[in-house]
Amino acid sequence: MEEADTIWPTPCLFLRGKMADLVPCLSIVSVLIVIFGFLAFMRYINYKETLALAEKGLTRPEAKNSKGFLRWGILVTGTGIALSMGLYFAGFNSGQNYPLHLGPWMLGGFVPLFLGLSMILLHYLAEKD
Repeated sequence: MEEADTIWPTPCLFLRGKMADLVPCLSIVSVLIVIFGFLAFMRYINYKETLALAEKGLTRPEAKNSKGFLRWGILVTGTGIALSMGLYFAGFNSGQNYPLHLGPWMLGGFVPLFLGLSMILLHYLAEKD
């Protein structure tokens, strides 16, 4: 029997054809479901906590921490810088000539970068002393 005539069994996890696209899509969707499910659960717990305080005649104390925008701005800016540095090298593999190798894929890093910078700027502009 020739090697071309032998049929090798295909493992279940190794998908071919159109089914191969299903695995990444389902994994991305499942990760998003877990993240947003956790956020919804935390929001629900916060809501129940507020109701329990209201039943006792208490109110939730106001948060005095005004560094929320600064912390999130630094975090999002760092993520944007990391994504921009990682995506920059995709420009060298592109068949088209983009100036400075900055193509549309760089939006994945530039959007969080400038969103984070705007949050940092908002923290300093809206600072109350």
